[in-house]
Amino acid sequence: QVLLVESGGGSVQPGGSLRLTCAASGITFSINSMGWYRQAPGKQRELVARITSGGSTTYAVSVKGRFTISRDNAKKTVYLQMNSLKPEDTAVYYCNGDSVYWGQGTQVTVSS
Repeated sequence: QVLLVESGGGSVQPGGSLRLTCAASGITFSINSMGWYRQAPGKQRELVARITSGGSTTYAVSVKGRFTISRDNAKKTVYLQMNSLKPEDTAVYYCNGDSVYWGQGTQVTVSS
């Protein structure tokens, strides 16, 4: 059974930082492409960042330069470092594995 568990969400003021963590189990993590998506109220789920098994990364234009995705294959964990957060980053953030598996989501709220 594949399980993705996110943590690290919370509330922060504009300009602040958060680090999201996704712990994976039940998959051969090192060969999987991992990603972070987000969904704001009334909006479609969108890709935030993705990292391949080889370490290549892709970012949404809206977060490029502010967010960094990374992975630790030994720990079967993927991270999303979010800096210079803006109110429009407010959403539920989901971990994704191989475009197939999903975590339960973690809420990120950016507000003054």
